[in-house]
Amino acid sequence: MQRGGGRWSISFNGEIYNYREVRADLEAIGEVFATQTDTEVLMAALIRWGEDALLRLNGMFAFAFWDGHSRTLMLARDRIGEKPLYYAFAGQDLVFASEIKALFPWRALKRRPDYQAIHHYLALQYVPTPLTAFEGIRKLPPGSVLTLSPGRSDVQPRRYWSLPEPTQTHAPVGTTEDVRAEARERLALAVRRRMVSDVPIGAFLSGGVDSSSVTALMALEAGAGIKTFSIGFAEDGYDERRFARQVSQRYETDHYEEVVSPDAAAILPELVWHYGEPFADPSAIPTYYVSRLARRHITVALTGDGGDEFFIGYGRYRDCQNTKWVDALPGFVRSSAGAVASFIPASMAGTRFVRGGKRLLQYASSTKSRRYEPMMMYFHDSDKEAGYGEMLRPWLGESSTGLLEPYFKQAHSMTAGAAWADIHTYLPDDLLVKVDVASMALGLECRAPFLDVELMEWASGLPLEVRLSEGELKGLLKEAVAPLLPDIIISRPKMGFGAPIDFWLRAEFFDMAGEILTGRPAADRGLFKPGYAEQLLREHRLGHRQNHTRLWAMIMLELWFQMWIDPLEFPAGPQREV
Repeated sequence: MQRGGGRWSISFNGEIYNYREVRADLEAIGEVFATQTDTEVLMAALIRWGEDALLRLNGMFAFAFWDGHSRTLMLARDRIGEKPLYYAFAGQDLVFASEIKALFPWRALKRRPDYQAIHHYLALQYVPTPLTAFEGIRKLPPGSVLTLSPGRSDVQPRRYWSLPEPTQTHAPVGTTEDVRAEARERLALAVRRRMVSDVPIGAFLSGGVDSSSVTALMALEAGAGIKTFSIGFAEDGYDERRFARQVSQRYETDHYEEVVSPDAAAILPELVWHYGEPFADPSAIPTYYVSRLARRHITVALTGDGGDEFFIGYGRYRDCQNTKWVDALPGFVRSSAGAVASFIPASMAGTRFVRGGKRLLQYASSTKSRRYEPMMMYFHDSDKEAGYGEMLRPWLGESSTGLLEPYFKQAHSMTAGAAWADIHTYLPDDLLVKVDVASMALGLECRAPFLDVELMEWASGLPLEVRLSEGELKGLLKEAVAPLLPDIIISRPKMGFGAPIDFWLRAEFFDMAGEILTGRPAADRGLFKPGYAEQLLREHRLGHRQNHTRLWAMIMLELWFQMWIDPLEFPAGPQREV
């Protein structure tokens, strides 16, 4: 869109949920609009208020704004990172796009792997911001802006917004019931904002507290007949459809289900194409399938993303709560444990007993971020030492936990630090990437009420013990929405939205994994030591060690190399019908 006779131009991806309020503010100071779109409101706000306009926006967005008179380009991304924005300097040119693959027609930009990024990917399942798997290409961080103008040499992203840090929390006003009511009302408002649409709208319904709460509030707002969508598996430990059905029946939703089988491997090339860089979260598979199912009926879906991070819902947060004893140990005890662990060579850490003992000693002597590693990361330092080949060994000295350490330092406890780290890393770089890519590949727009800026700021400002009401994971939220949901939804343990690749890699996926990981292309890359993949496959199939997360990361990495690095020509995209 352009304005001012072509002086101003904007390219915008996303939704501004409060654009009507922003429009009213602009009209009050003389702005006149030609359309009813949020894009025109965003452009007018940027012209009037410049970068300050970003703090007036409640939405998900990535955009490029150009002022032809001052020859200034502004790139900006929403506060939490729901919408992606990639950029690179190619010679004297700055190129940018919402997808990495859109950059490569620029001839000066080469498709070369960034081995530092790959090193971190193996630990995390995703490539952390600002890195990408391609050398020279960067992600604009969430809540950040990058401005390019004549004479500026310091072209670096800078934050325009931050959440209240964990040490800045304050006791809520009112009684416990008042706080519960406020949580419910704020979530209801966030849902209501995201239901404004001129196209068919529905919800992903897994049967967990978060998606069930969103569905309930949608139904209370719009009445019966809301369309809901669930994915299940034959493996009972991964199948939540029976819980989703209870919520659907209570609110009389128009409910659709699909069972995902191991035949899902057929979509892996499509996922590798759409994600553009290695992505090893296996829940990308059910996310793709639930998006495909939903897109047959609707154009916009509401999700429960963000509830676990802001309301303290992951089981690993309880593990963090249980480690307070470590910080109570005298310093000399902790340092002695670390010294003992350092004398155990990697060659002896192959057995479960020795590996576990070494990890316990390291755990007692570690920083909070290092203690969080076994709860959150997949290739641990010992795995890297045992498996890295010549191309990755130069990065052995750079622990991926270093990326999390600044967030733990800003928190007063390990649990608060873990949630704070997840909000800034796992949430935007894994969960939001997973949903945005899988859904947009199918023409479906996903909106996340828990990521409403007012709700995020309010929840982040609450003390940890308030969100963990009575010590219960997600206690405040569960108490707030309990009147809306069946008792079993509130009381059942969290299952998580995953895929049974641990089972599949012992059976249906085993031969496929062997072909991918032990073939000549993989062997010649030098990423891993000869025989390492075979060892992991053998251990996993025999049940000696659960290696499915490491194997899946290696599989998706190898498929990425085969699609994006090996071919001289730009790869052709998949041909698909919804």
